[in-house]
Amino acid sequence: MKLMLHVAPGIVRHPLIASVILETEALVNIERASINAVSGEIVLEVPPEKVQEVMEAFERRGVRVVPLEIPVIRDESECVNCGACVSICPTGTFRFEDWRVVADSGKCIQCGACVVGCPQRALKLVLK
Repeated sequence: MKLMLHVAPGIVRHPLIASVILETEALVNIERASINAVSGEIVLEVPPEKVQEVMEAFERRGVRVVPLEIPVIRDESECVNCGACVSICPTGTFRFEDWRVVADSGKCIQCGACVVGCPQRALKLVLK
């Protein structure tokens, strides 16, 4: 399962991910990260059996954790199945199936490339 971590000012300079990995013994994959001197946003892939433990460990360290169950929403009434999202998505979230665009939301890392690239504005990121 994917988790979005929102790292607040004051704790961004601490080795948060390393300490959670050591504590929980969870193998995580960093899929996207945007970190600067005062804040950060990180998308992690966490094994399903470790999700709750990892979430609690980050929350104890002051990190706001949001599960990414449905990271992108497509407005079916606006989508014309042009495939712009298929070609621009770096993780292969979108694909054609019987001439219609379908999404595998488990692959989405919320980079926003599909939202920007959709000429119909049919895609929106779920931000919590």
